[in-house]
Amino acid sequence: MKIVPRPLPVASTAAVAAAVLAVSVLSGCSTGGSADGGSDDGLDDPAKKEIAMRLVSSAENSSLDWKAQYKYIEDIDGGRGYTAGIIGFCSGTGDMLRVVERYAKARPGSPLARFVPALRAVRGSDAHDGLGRPFTEAWAEAAADPAFRSAQDAERDRSYFDPAVARAEADGLGALGQFVYYDTYVMHGYGDSDGAAGFRTIRREALSAAAPPARGGDETACLNAFLDARVAAMRKEAAHSDTSRVETAQRVFVKEGRLGLETPLRWRVYGDSYRIDAR
Repeated sequence: MKIVPRPLPVASTAAVAAAVLAVSVLSGCSTGGSADGGSDDGLDDPAKKEIAMRLVSSAENSSLDWKAQYKYIEDIDGGRGYTAGIIGFCSGTGDMLRVVERYAKARPGSPLARFVPALRAVRGSDAHDGLGRPFTEAWAEAAADPAFRSAQDAERDRSYFDPAVARAEADGLGALGQFVYYDTYVMHGYGDSDGAAGFRTIRREALSAAAPPARGGDETACLNAFLDARVAAMRKEAAHSDTSRVETAQRVFVKEGRLGLETPLRWRVYGDSYRIDAR
């Protein structure tokens, strides 16, 4: 596994998503910037969202089978406790707690529900107090329950996918740009943390170099500027020093002009090769 946990967002991502959507509506921004045009070119298209999930999983889990990751859990010594699930929810950052709280509401008598107090206590640290093997076993066992999978999906969408896609749509970006924003949310979080740049800072620096399509800019130039800013941020962090997730994957798609995430897609992450063939 090569999951690297991202920092805890410092602002409410739900509030950010709502604000972004409001900006998009009021400004009349494009909801899709791919060559084909139309909103179905974005990640609101289930087929494109599936591609995005597989791309993220290649970097987070070294596998395209993202649905096999619901049961995944381990401490990867990243300083944020346990990392688990489909995008690497962390016990130290609070998103793992929100997943378990959602599940406990749906299944109040489940073995995992009893760990809510312990997860609240370790939030903000890398501690395992009150968790340990009983917790990791309960997490893995819960993955067989559709309600637990739904809890993970809901937290992924609320805190990462939806706000990232909304921001990209407001900037006039198509499916590739929406995926680039989403992957940045997953790895870096929305806000800065412990000296590490989050999505907010990366985007601000990128848009100072190239205007987004929503402001009359060129989509390719905007994406390259964003990737440049992200790579610069990654190189300042030892945990993110391998930039292949950007340079031999997302940058390749930009160079090939696959602004709508058109298949086939071929890329490399951490030295491993992947492909998604044409539908």
